[in-house]
Amino acid sequence: MSVPINPLRDYVVCVREEKKELKTKSGLLIAPTVSDEDTTLKVVAVGKDVKQVKEGDRIIAKSYSQTDAKLEFGGEQYQLLKEEDILATVK
Repeated sequence: MSVPINPLRDYVVCVREEKKELKTKSGLLIAPTVSDEDTTLKVVAVGKDVKQVKEGDRIIAKSYSQTDAKLEFGGEQYQLLKEEDILATVK
């Protein structure tokens, strides 16, 4: 994936992964909730000072950060955030 954003320093560019449709055992659909805001993101570009994640990693990041930015380029939505706002990597 060619990314039109080149992050600086300790910033990471991510895309939101597709949310899977949740169903109960009986087949009822479960609506997404506000708690889904702490979501899994896929890292598509990293700044030169980023130490703990790399392109292709799946991460969980803070949902409300003062340093993140949501951007749209070419119909694709990107999230730019600081490495310190990453809570975990997902295997």
